[in-house]
Amino acid sequence: MTITATGRPQPRPGILEIEAYVPGKSQAKGTRIHKLSSNESPLGASPRAIEAYRATATTLERYPDGSATALRNAIAARYGLSADRIVCGAGSDELLQLLAHAYLGEGDEAVYSQYGFLVYPIAIAANGARSIVAPESNQTTDVDAMIRAVTPRTRMVFLANPNNPTGTYLPFSEVKRLHAALPAGVLLVLDAAYAEFVRNNDYEAGVALVSEHENVVMTRTFSKIFGLAALRLGWLYGPAHVVDVLNRIRGPFNVSSGAIAAGVAAMEDQAFVERAIAHNSEWLPWLAAEIGRLGIAVTPSVGNFLLLNFPSGKPAAAADAFLQERGIIARRMDAYGLPGALRLTVGDAEANRDVVAALKDFMS
Repeated sequence: MTITATGRPQPRPGILEIEAYVPGKSQAKGTRIHKLSSNESPLGASPRAIEAYRATATTLERYPDGSATALRNAIAARYGLSADRIVCGAGSDELLQLLAHAYLGEGDEAVYSQYGFLVYPIAIAANGARSIVAPESNQTTDVDAMIRAVTPRTRMVFLANPNNPTGTYLPFSEVKRLHAALPAGVLLVLDAAYAEFVRNNDYEAGVALVSEHENVVMTRTFSKIFGLAALRLGWLYGPAHVVDVLNRIRGPFNVSSGAIAAGVAAMEDQAFVERAIAHNSEWLPWLAAEIGRLGIAVTPSVGNFLLLNFPSGKPAAAADAFLQERGIIARRMDAYGLPGALRLTVGDAEANRDVVAALKDFMS
């Protein structure tokens, strides 16, 4: 830390150059609002998770289990993993930040794809490292470009698979090809926040790679298909040596008792997860087809959202303003370098029909 002549503390060089993450809007005009800006679950959370969360209200004076033992055990049982190789955090965002804090420093580089999640450059810069952005092909991660971006200074590679905000993904064969090209000292971070939505047989979230290698971790979240975004809950599966490092630097009580209880109940309520998958499997292709018929190019998505690429003469900013007048909140993509696009969450049946009707009026 440096101090000015007036004695005012100054942050470490580079911190004030970071563009702060701006979440999706939550307000629009009208009495009926469809919030489709943050990829939240249209089904809400499991009733069992809600009840488990409420039950913790009688012991608010107690610290939570600092190891989140029950939650790690529930995750391990659900996916056939070792609980000792799981770390839980306040959303997968915290885990991504912890990884960067542990393995990146001044002079280091970290690679991510052109339209990768905006938390990556924030985490990289916050720890004094340099972001290397690999260009994408057709709004999809280009493995060859990622490999070319790796240098002797590379310490970490972030791969969102499926990717937010494009919704595109890499088949497991491509993920393995990327990993095989990385030096042993480079940590591959597989961000699989939307893994549960993917129905394609050539997809794998990353468990197999983590199980077999010392330089791969996988992060997951309870914010999307489980509908627990308000609780900020995520988890990581990694090699024992990485787990040991993260447990040394994370907060001692970084996951609340309510989040642990709700997470356990959500993980055990597979019937609710299946309903969420079925809802998305029905409405994602419906939205893509209906919006595509309007002359808006829809990037093929395997997540719970769509990237809408508007034609020239129909600016995305104007579409966003038009939708807000109808009480529909989408996500502007300017911060991702996609000023001609909006990201749209798959909503409930009413929201999906209303947004198609509104876009039809806008395009006409």
